[in-house]
Amino acid sequence: MTLFIILGVIALVIVLMYNSLIGKKNQVENIFAGVDAVLKKRYDLIPNLIASVSKYMEFEKSTLEKVTQLRSEANKPNLSDNEKVKLDSQISSALGSIMVAVENYPELKSNENVMNLQHNLTEIESQISAARRAYNQAVTDYNNAREMFPTNFMASLMNLQRKDVFVINEDERKNVDVKGLFHT
Repeated sequence: MTLFIILGVIALVIVLMYNSLIGKKNQVENIFAGVDAVLKKRYDLIPNLIASVSKYMEFEKSTLEKVTQLRSEANKPNLSDNEKVKLDSQISSALGSIMVAVENYPELKSNENVMNLQHNLTEIESQISAARRAYNQAVTDYNNAREMFPTNFMASLMNLQRKDVFVINEDERKNVDVKGLFHT
């Protein structure tokens, strides 16, 4: 009788670990789908932004071309989550360069269409930031469960792989050169 109780407890623990890992994996996938949806909104906004600023920003043509190329890459089907995370970081950096460059063009700063696009982009960037935080928390919970004892054994049997979090690239970590901003 005690053998059946012990086997029952072991079976219950295994089922609970399995269900916990599946729940965490599904939560990561669900939140990443939300991040993906917000990123798509950003990618849909990029052509309008490029079209609006390109006639004024001849000197930043390489930056505009880079953003367009990165957007094309990001819209390719069958990208892995890690590839999407890497492209997102590159696009964020390039869009930041465009927004800083807009400040150097008075006719752009006063253009209502560009101002509206900037506002929309700022709003989308806030949504992306919130989605990244939620994703990073879900990935951290998932990775912890995947690597901690005793669920690490179950995760290994289930062939669950480590997920990457969104990280800030090195350029975004640098302090803003406020003095340089006012010497245009």
